[in-house]
Amino acid sequence: MRLIRRLLLLTVVGVAGVAAYTYWSGNGALLRAKAADIAAETAKRGAVKVAGEVTEKAGDAADKLGETVKDSRLTAKIKSKMALDDHVKARAINVDTADSVVTLSGVVASKDERRRAVQLARDTDGIKRVVDKLEVSKQ
Repeated sequence: MRLIRRLLLLTVVGVAGVAAYTYWSGNGALLRAKAADIAAETAKRGAVKVAGEVTEKAGDAADKLGETVKDSRLTAKIKSKMALDDHVKARAINVDTADSVVTLSGVVASKDERRRAVQLARDTDGIKRVVDKLEVSKQ
């Protein structure tokens, strides 16, 4: 048992002596260089992680922008159809599009004009649903 204690004590003293020698002799630069390499690798991994997160967020923003452009295009198509139609007064109808769902609001002159405006919106490619909030004027 004493032998094991003595060997363990000699090992600890030896390791401490080698560490002290490398520190004071200037050979510790190799250890510092290794530590710098480890720090650089850690920083690189962190940068790659942040770059991945930024790329993901940029992709999400591009998707949202694409949806906005798509909705605007659908709104323009419906307004154009209404403007070219002889039975619908396009200026009196407000068309809002969100996630391919169209909401029609405003005041129309008759039930036929209301039905025609809703039908024009429904017949547009890319529309999921039409919400009818049109009011018929009481004249």
